[in-house]
Amino acid sequence: MGHLKDELHADLTAAMKAQDELVRATLRMALTAIGNEEVAGKAARALTDDEELAVVTREAKKRREAAEAFRSGGATDRAERELAEERVLTAYLPAQMGDDELAALVAAAVAQVGATGPRQMGDVMKVVRPQTAGKVEGGRLAAAVKAALPA
Repeated sequence: MGHLKDELHADLTAAMKAQDELVRATLRMALTAIGNEEVAGKAARALTDDEELAVVTREAKKRREAAEAFRSGGATDRAERELAEERVLTAYLPAQMGDDELAALVAAAVAQVGATGPRQMGDVMKVVRPQTAGKVEGGRLAAAVKAALPA
């Protein structure tokens, strides 16, 4: 069992004792998502810490997107619930990388790869993605790489 999963279990127990319904429900959902990922595929396996982090990141993103959908549909109370769940999950994620730090990292990767245009975007992404895992959302990373590449 990974470190994050252990932490989620411990916090779930604390939330149950404190009768905190929001945190309890959110952590159960996150642990279920991790459990589903563990048994997905041909054989059950234990996830690495990075894989557990990716699952929690994905679940937080789902909550953010659901909140947007609820808000645009006029269900503000459900949108607020989704955002509250997203805040609970975000507490388990590493701090997001700042724009300046991301731009510097992308510029270094562009120079390392020797990218001369948009065709090398995949090569730059391969270099940058492991360095930003869990610290930058995929869409934001892609936009930064696209902006840094010469036209």
